[in-house]
Amino acid sequence: MQDPKTRSTVIAALAILLGFGILWILMPRIMLALGAESPALAGVFAVVFVLAFFGIFWLRARQQRRKD
Repeated sequence: MQDPKTRSTVIAALAILLGFGILWILMPRIMLALGAESPALAGVFAVVFVLAFFGIFWLRARQQRRKD
């Protein structure tokens, strides 16, 4: 069986991936809506989305290192 720490990590990763997965599915609609206002705004949103995906895992790993 898994210990509570491993289980917590798996649940957090699953929640993050599901959240970003749903946003990823909606991404074309969001990009089209933002692109109608400003193509630059759509580009900024795409960059922020990708950085947030990696940034949230980086922050979680950093938090886990501080706990240990």
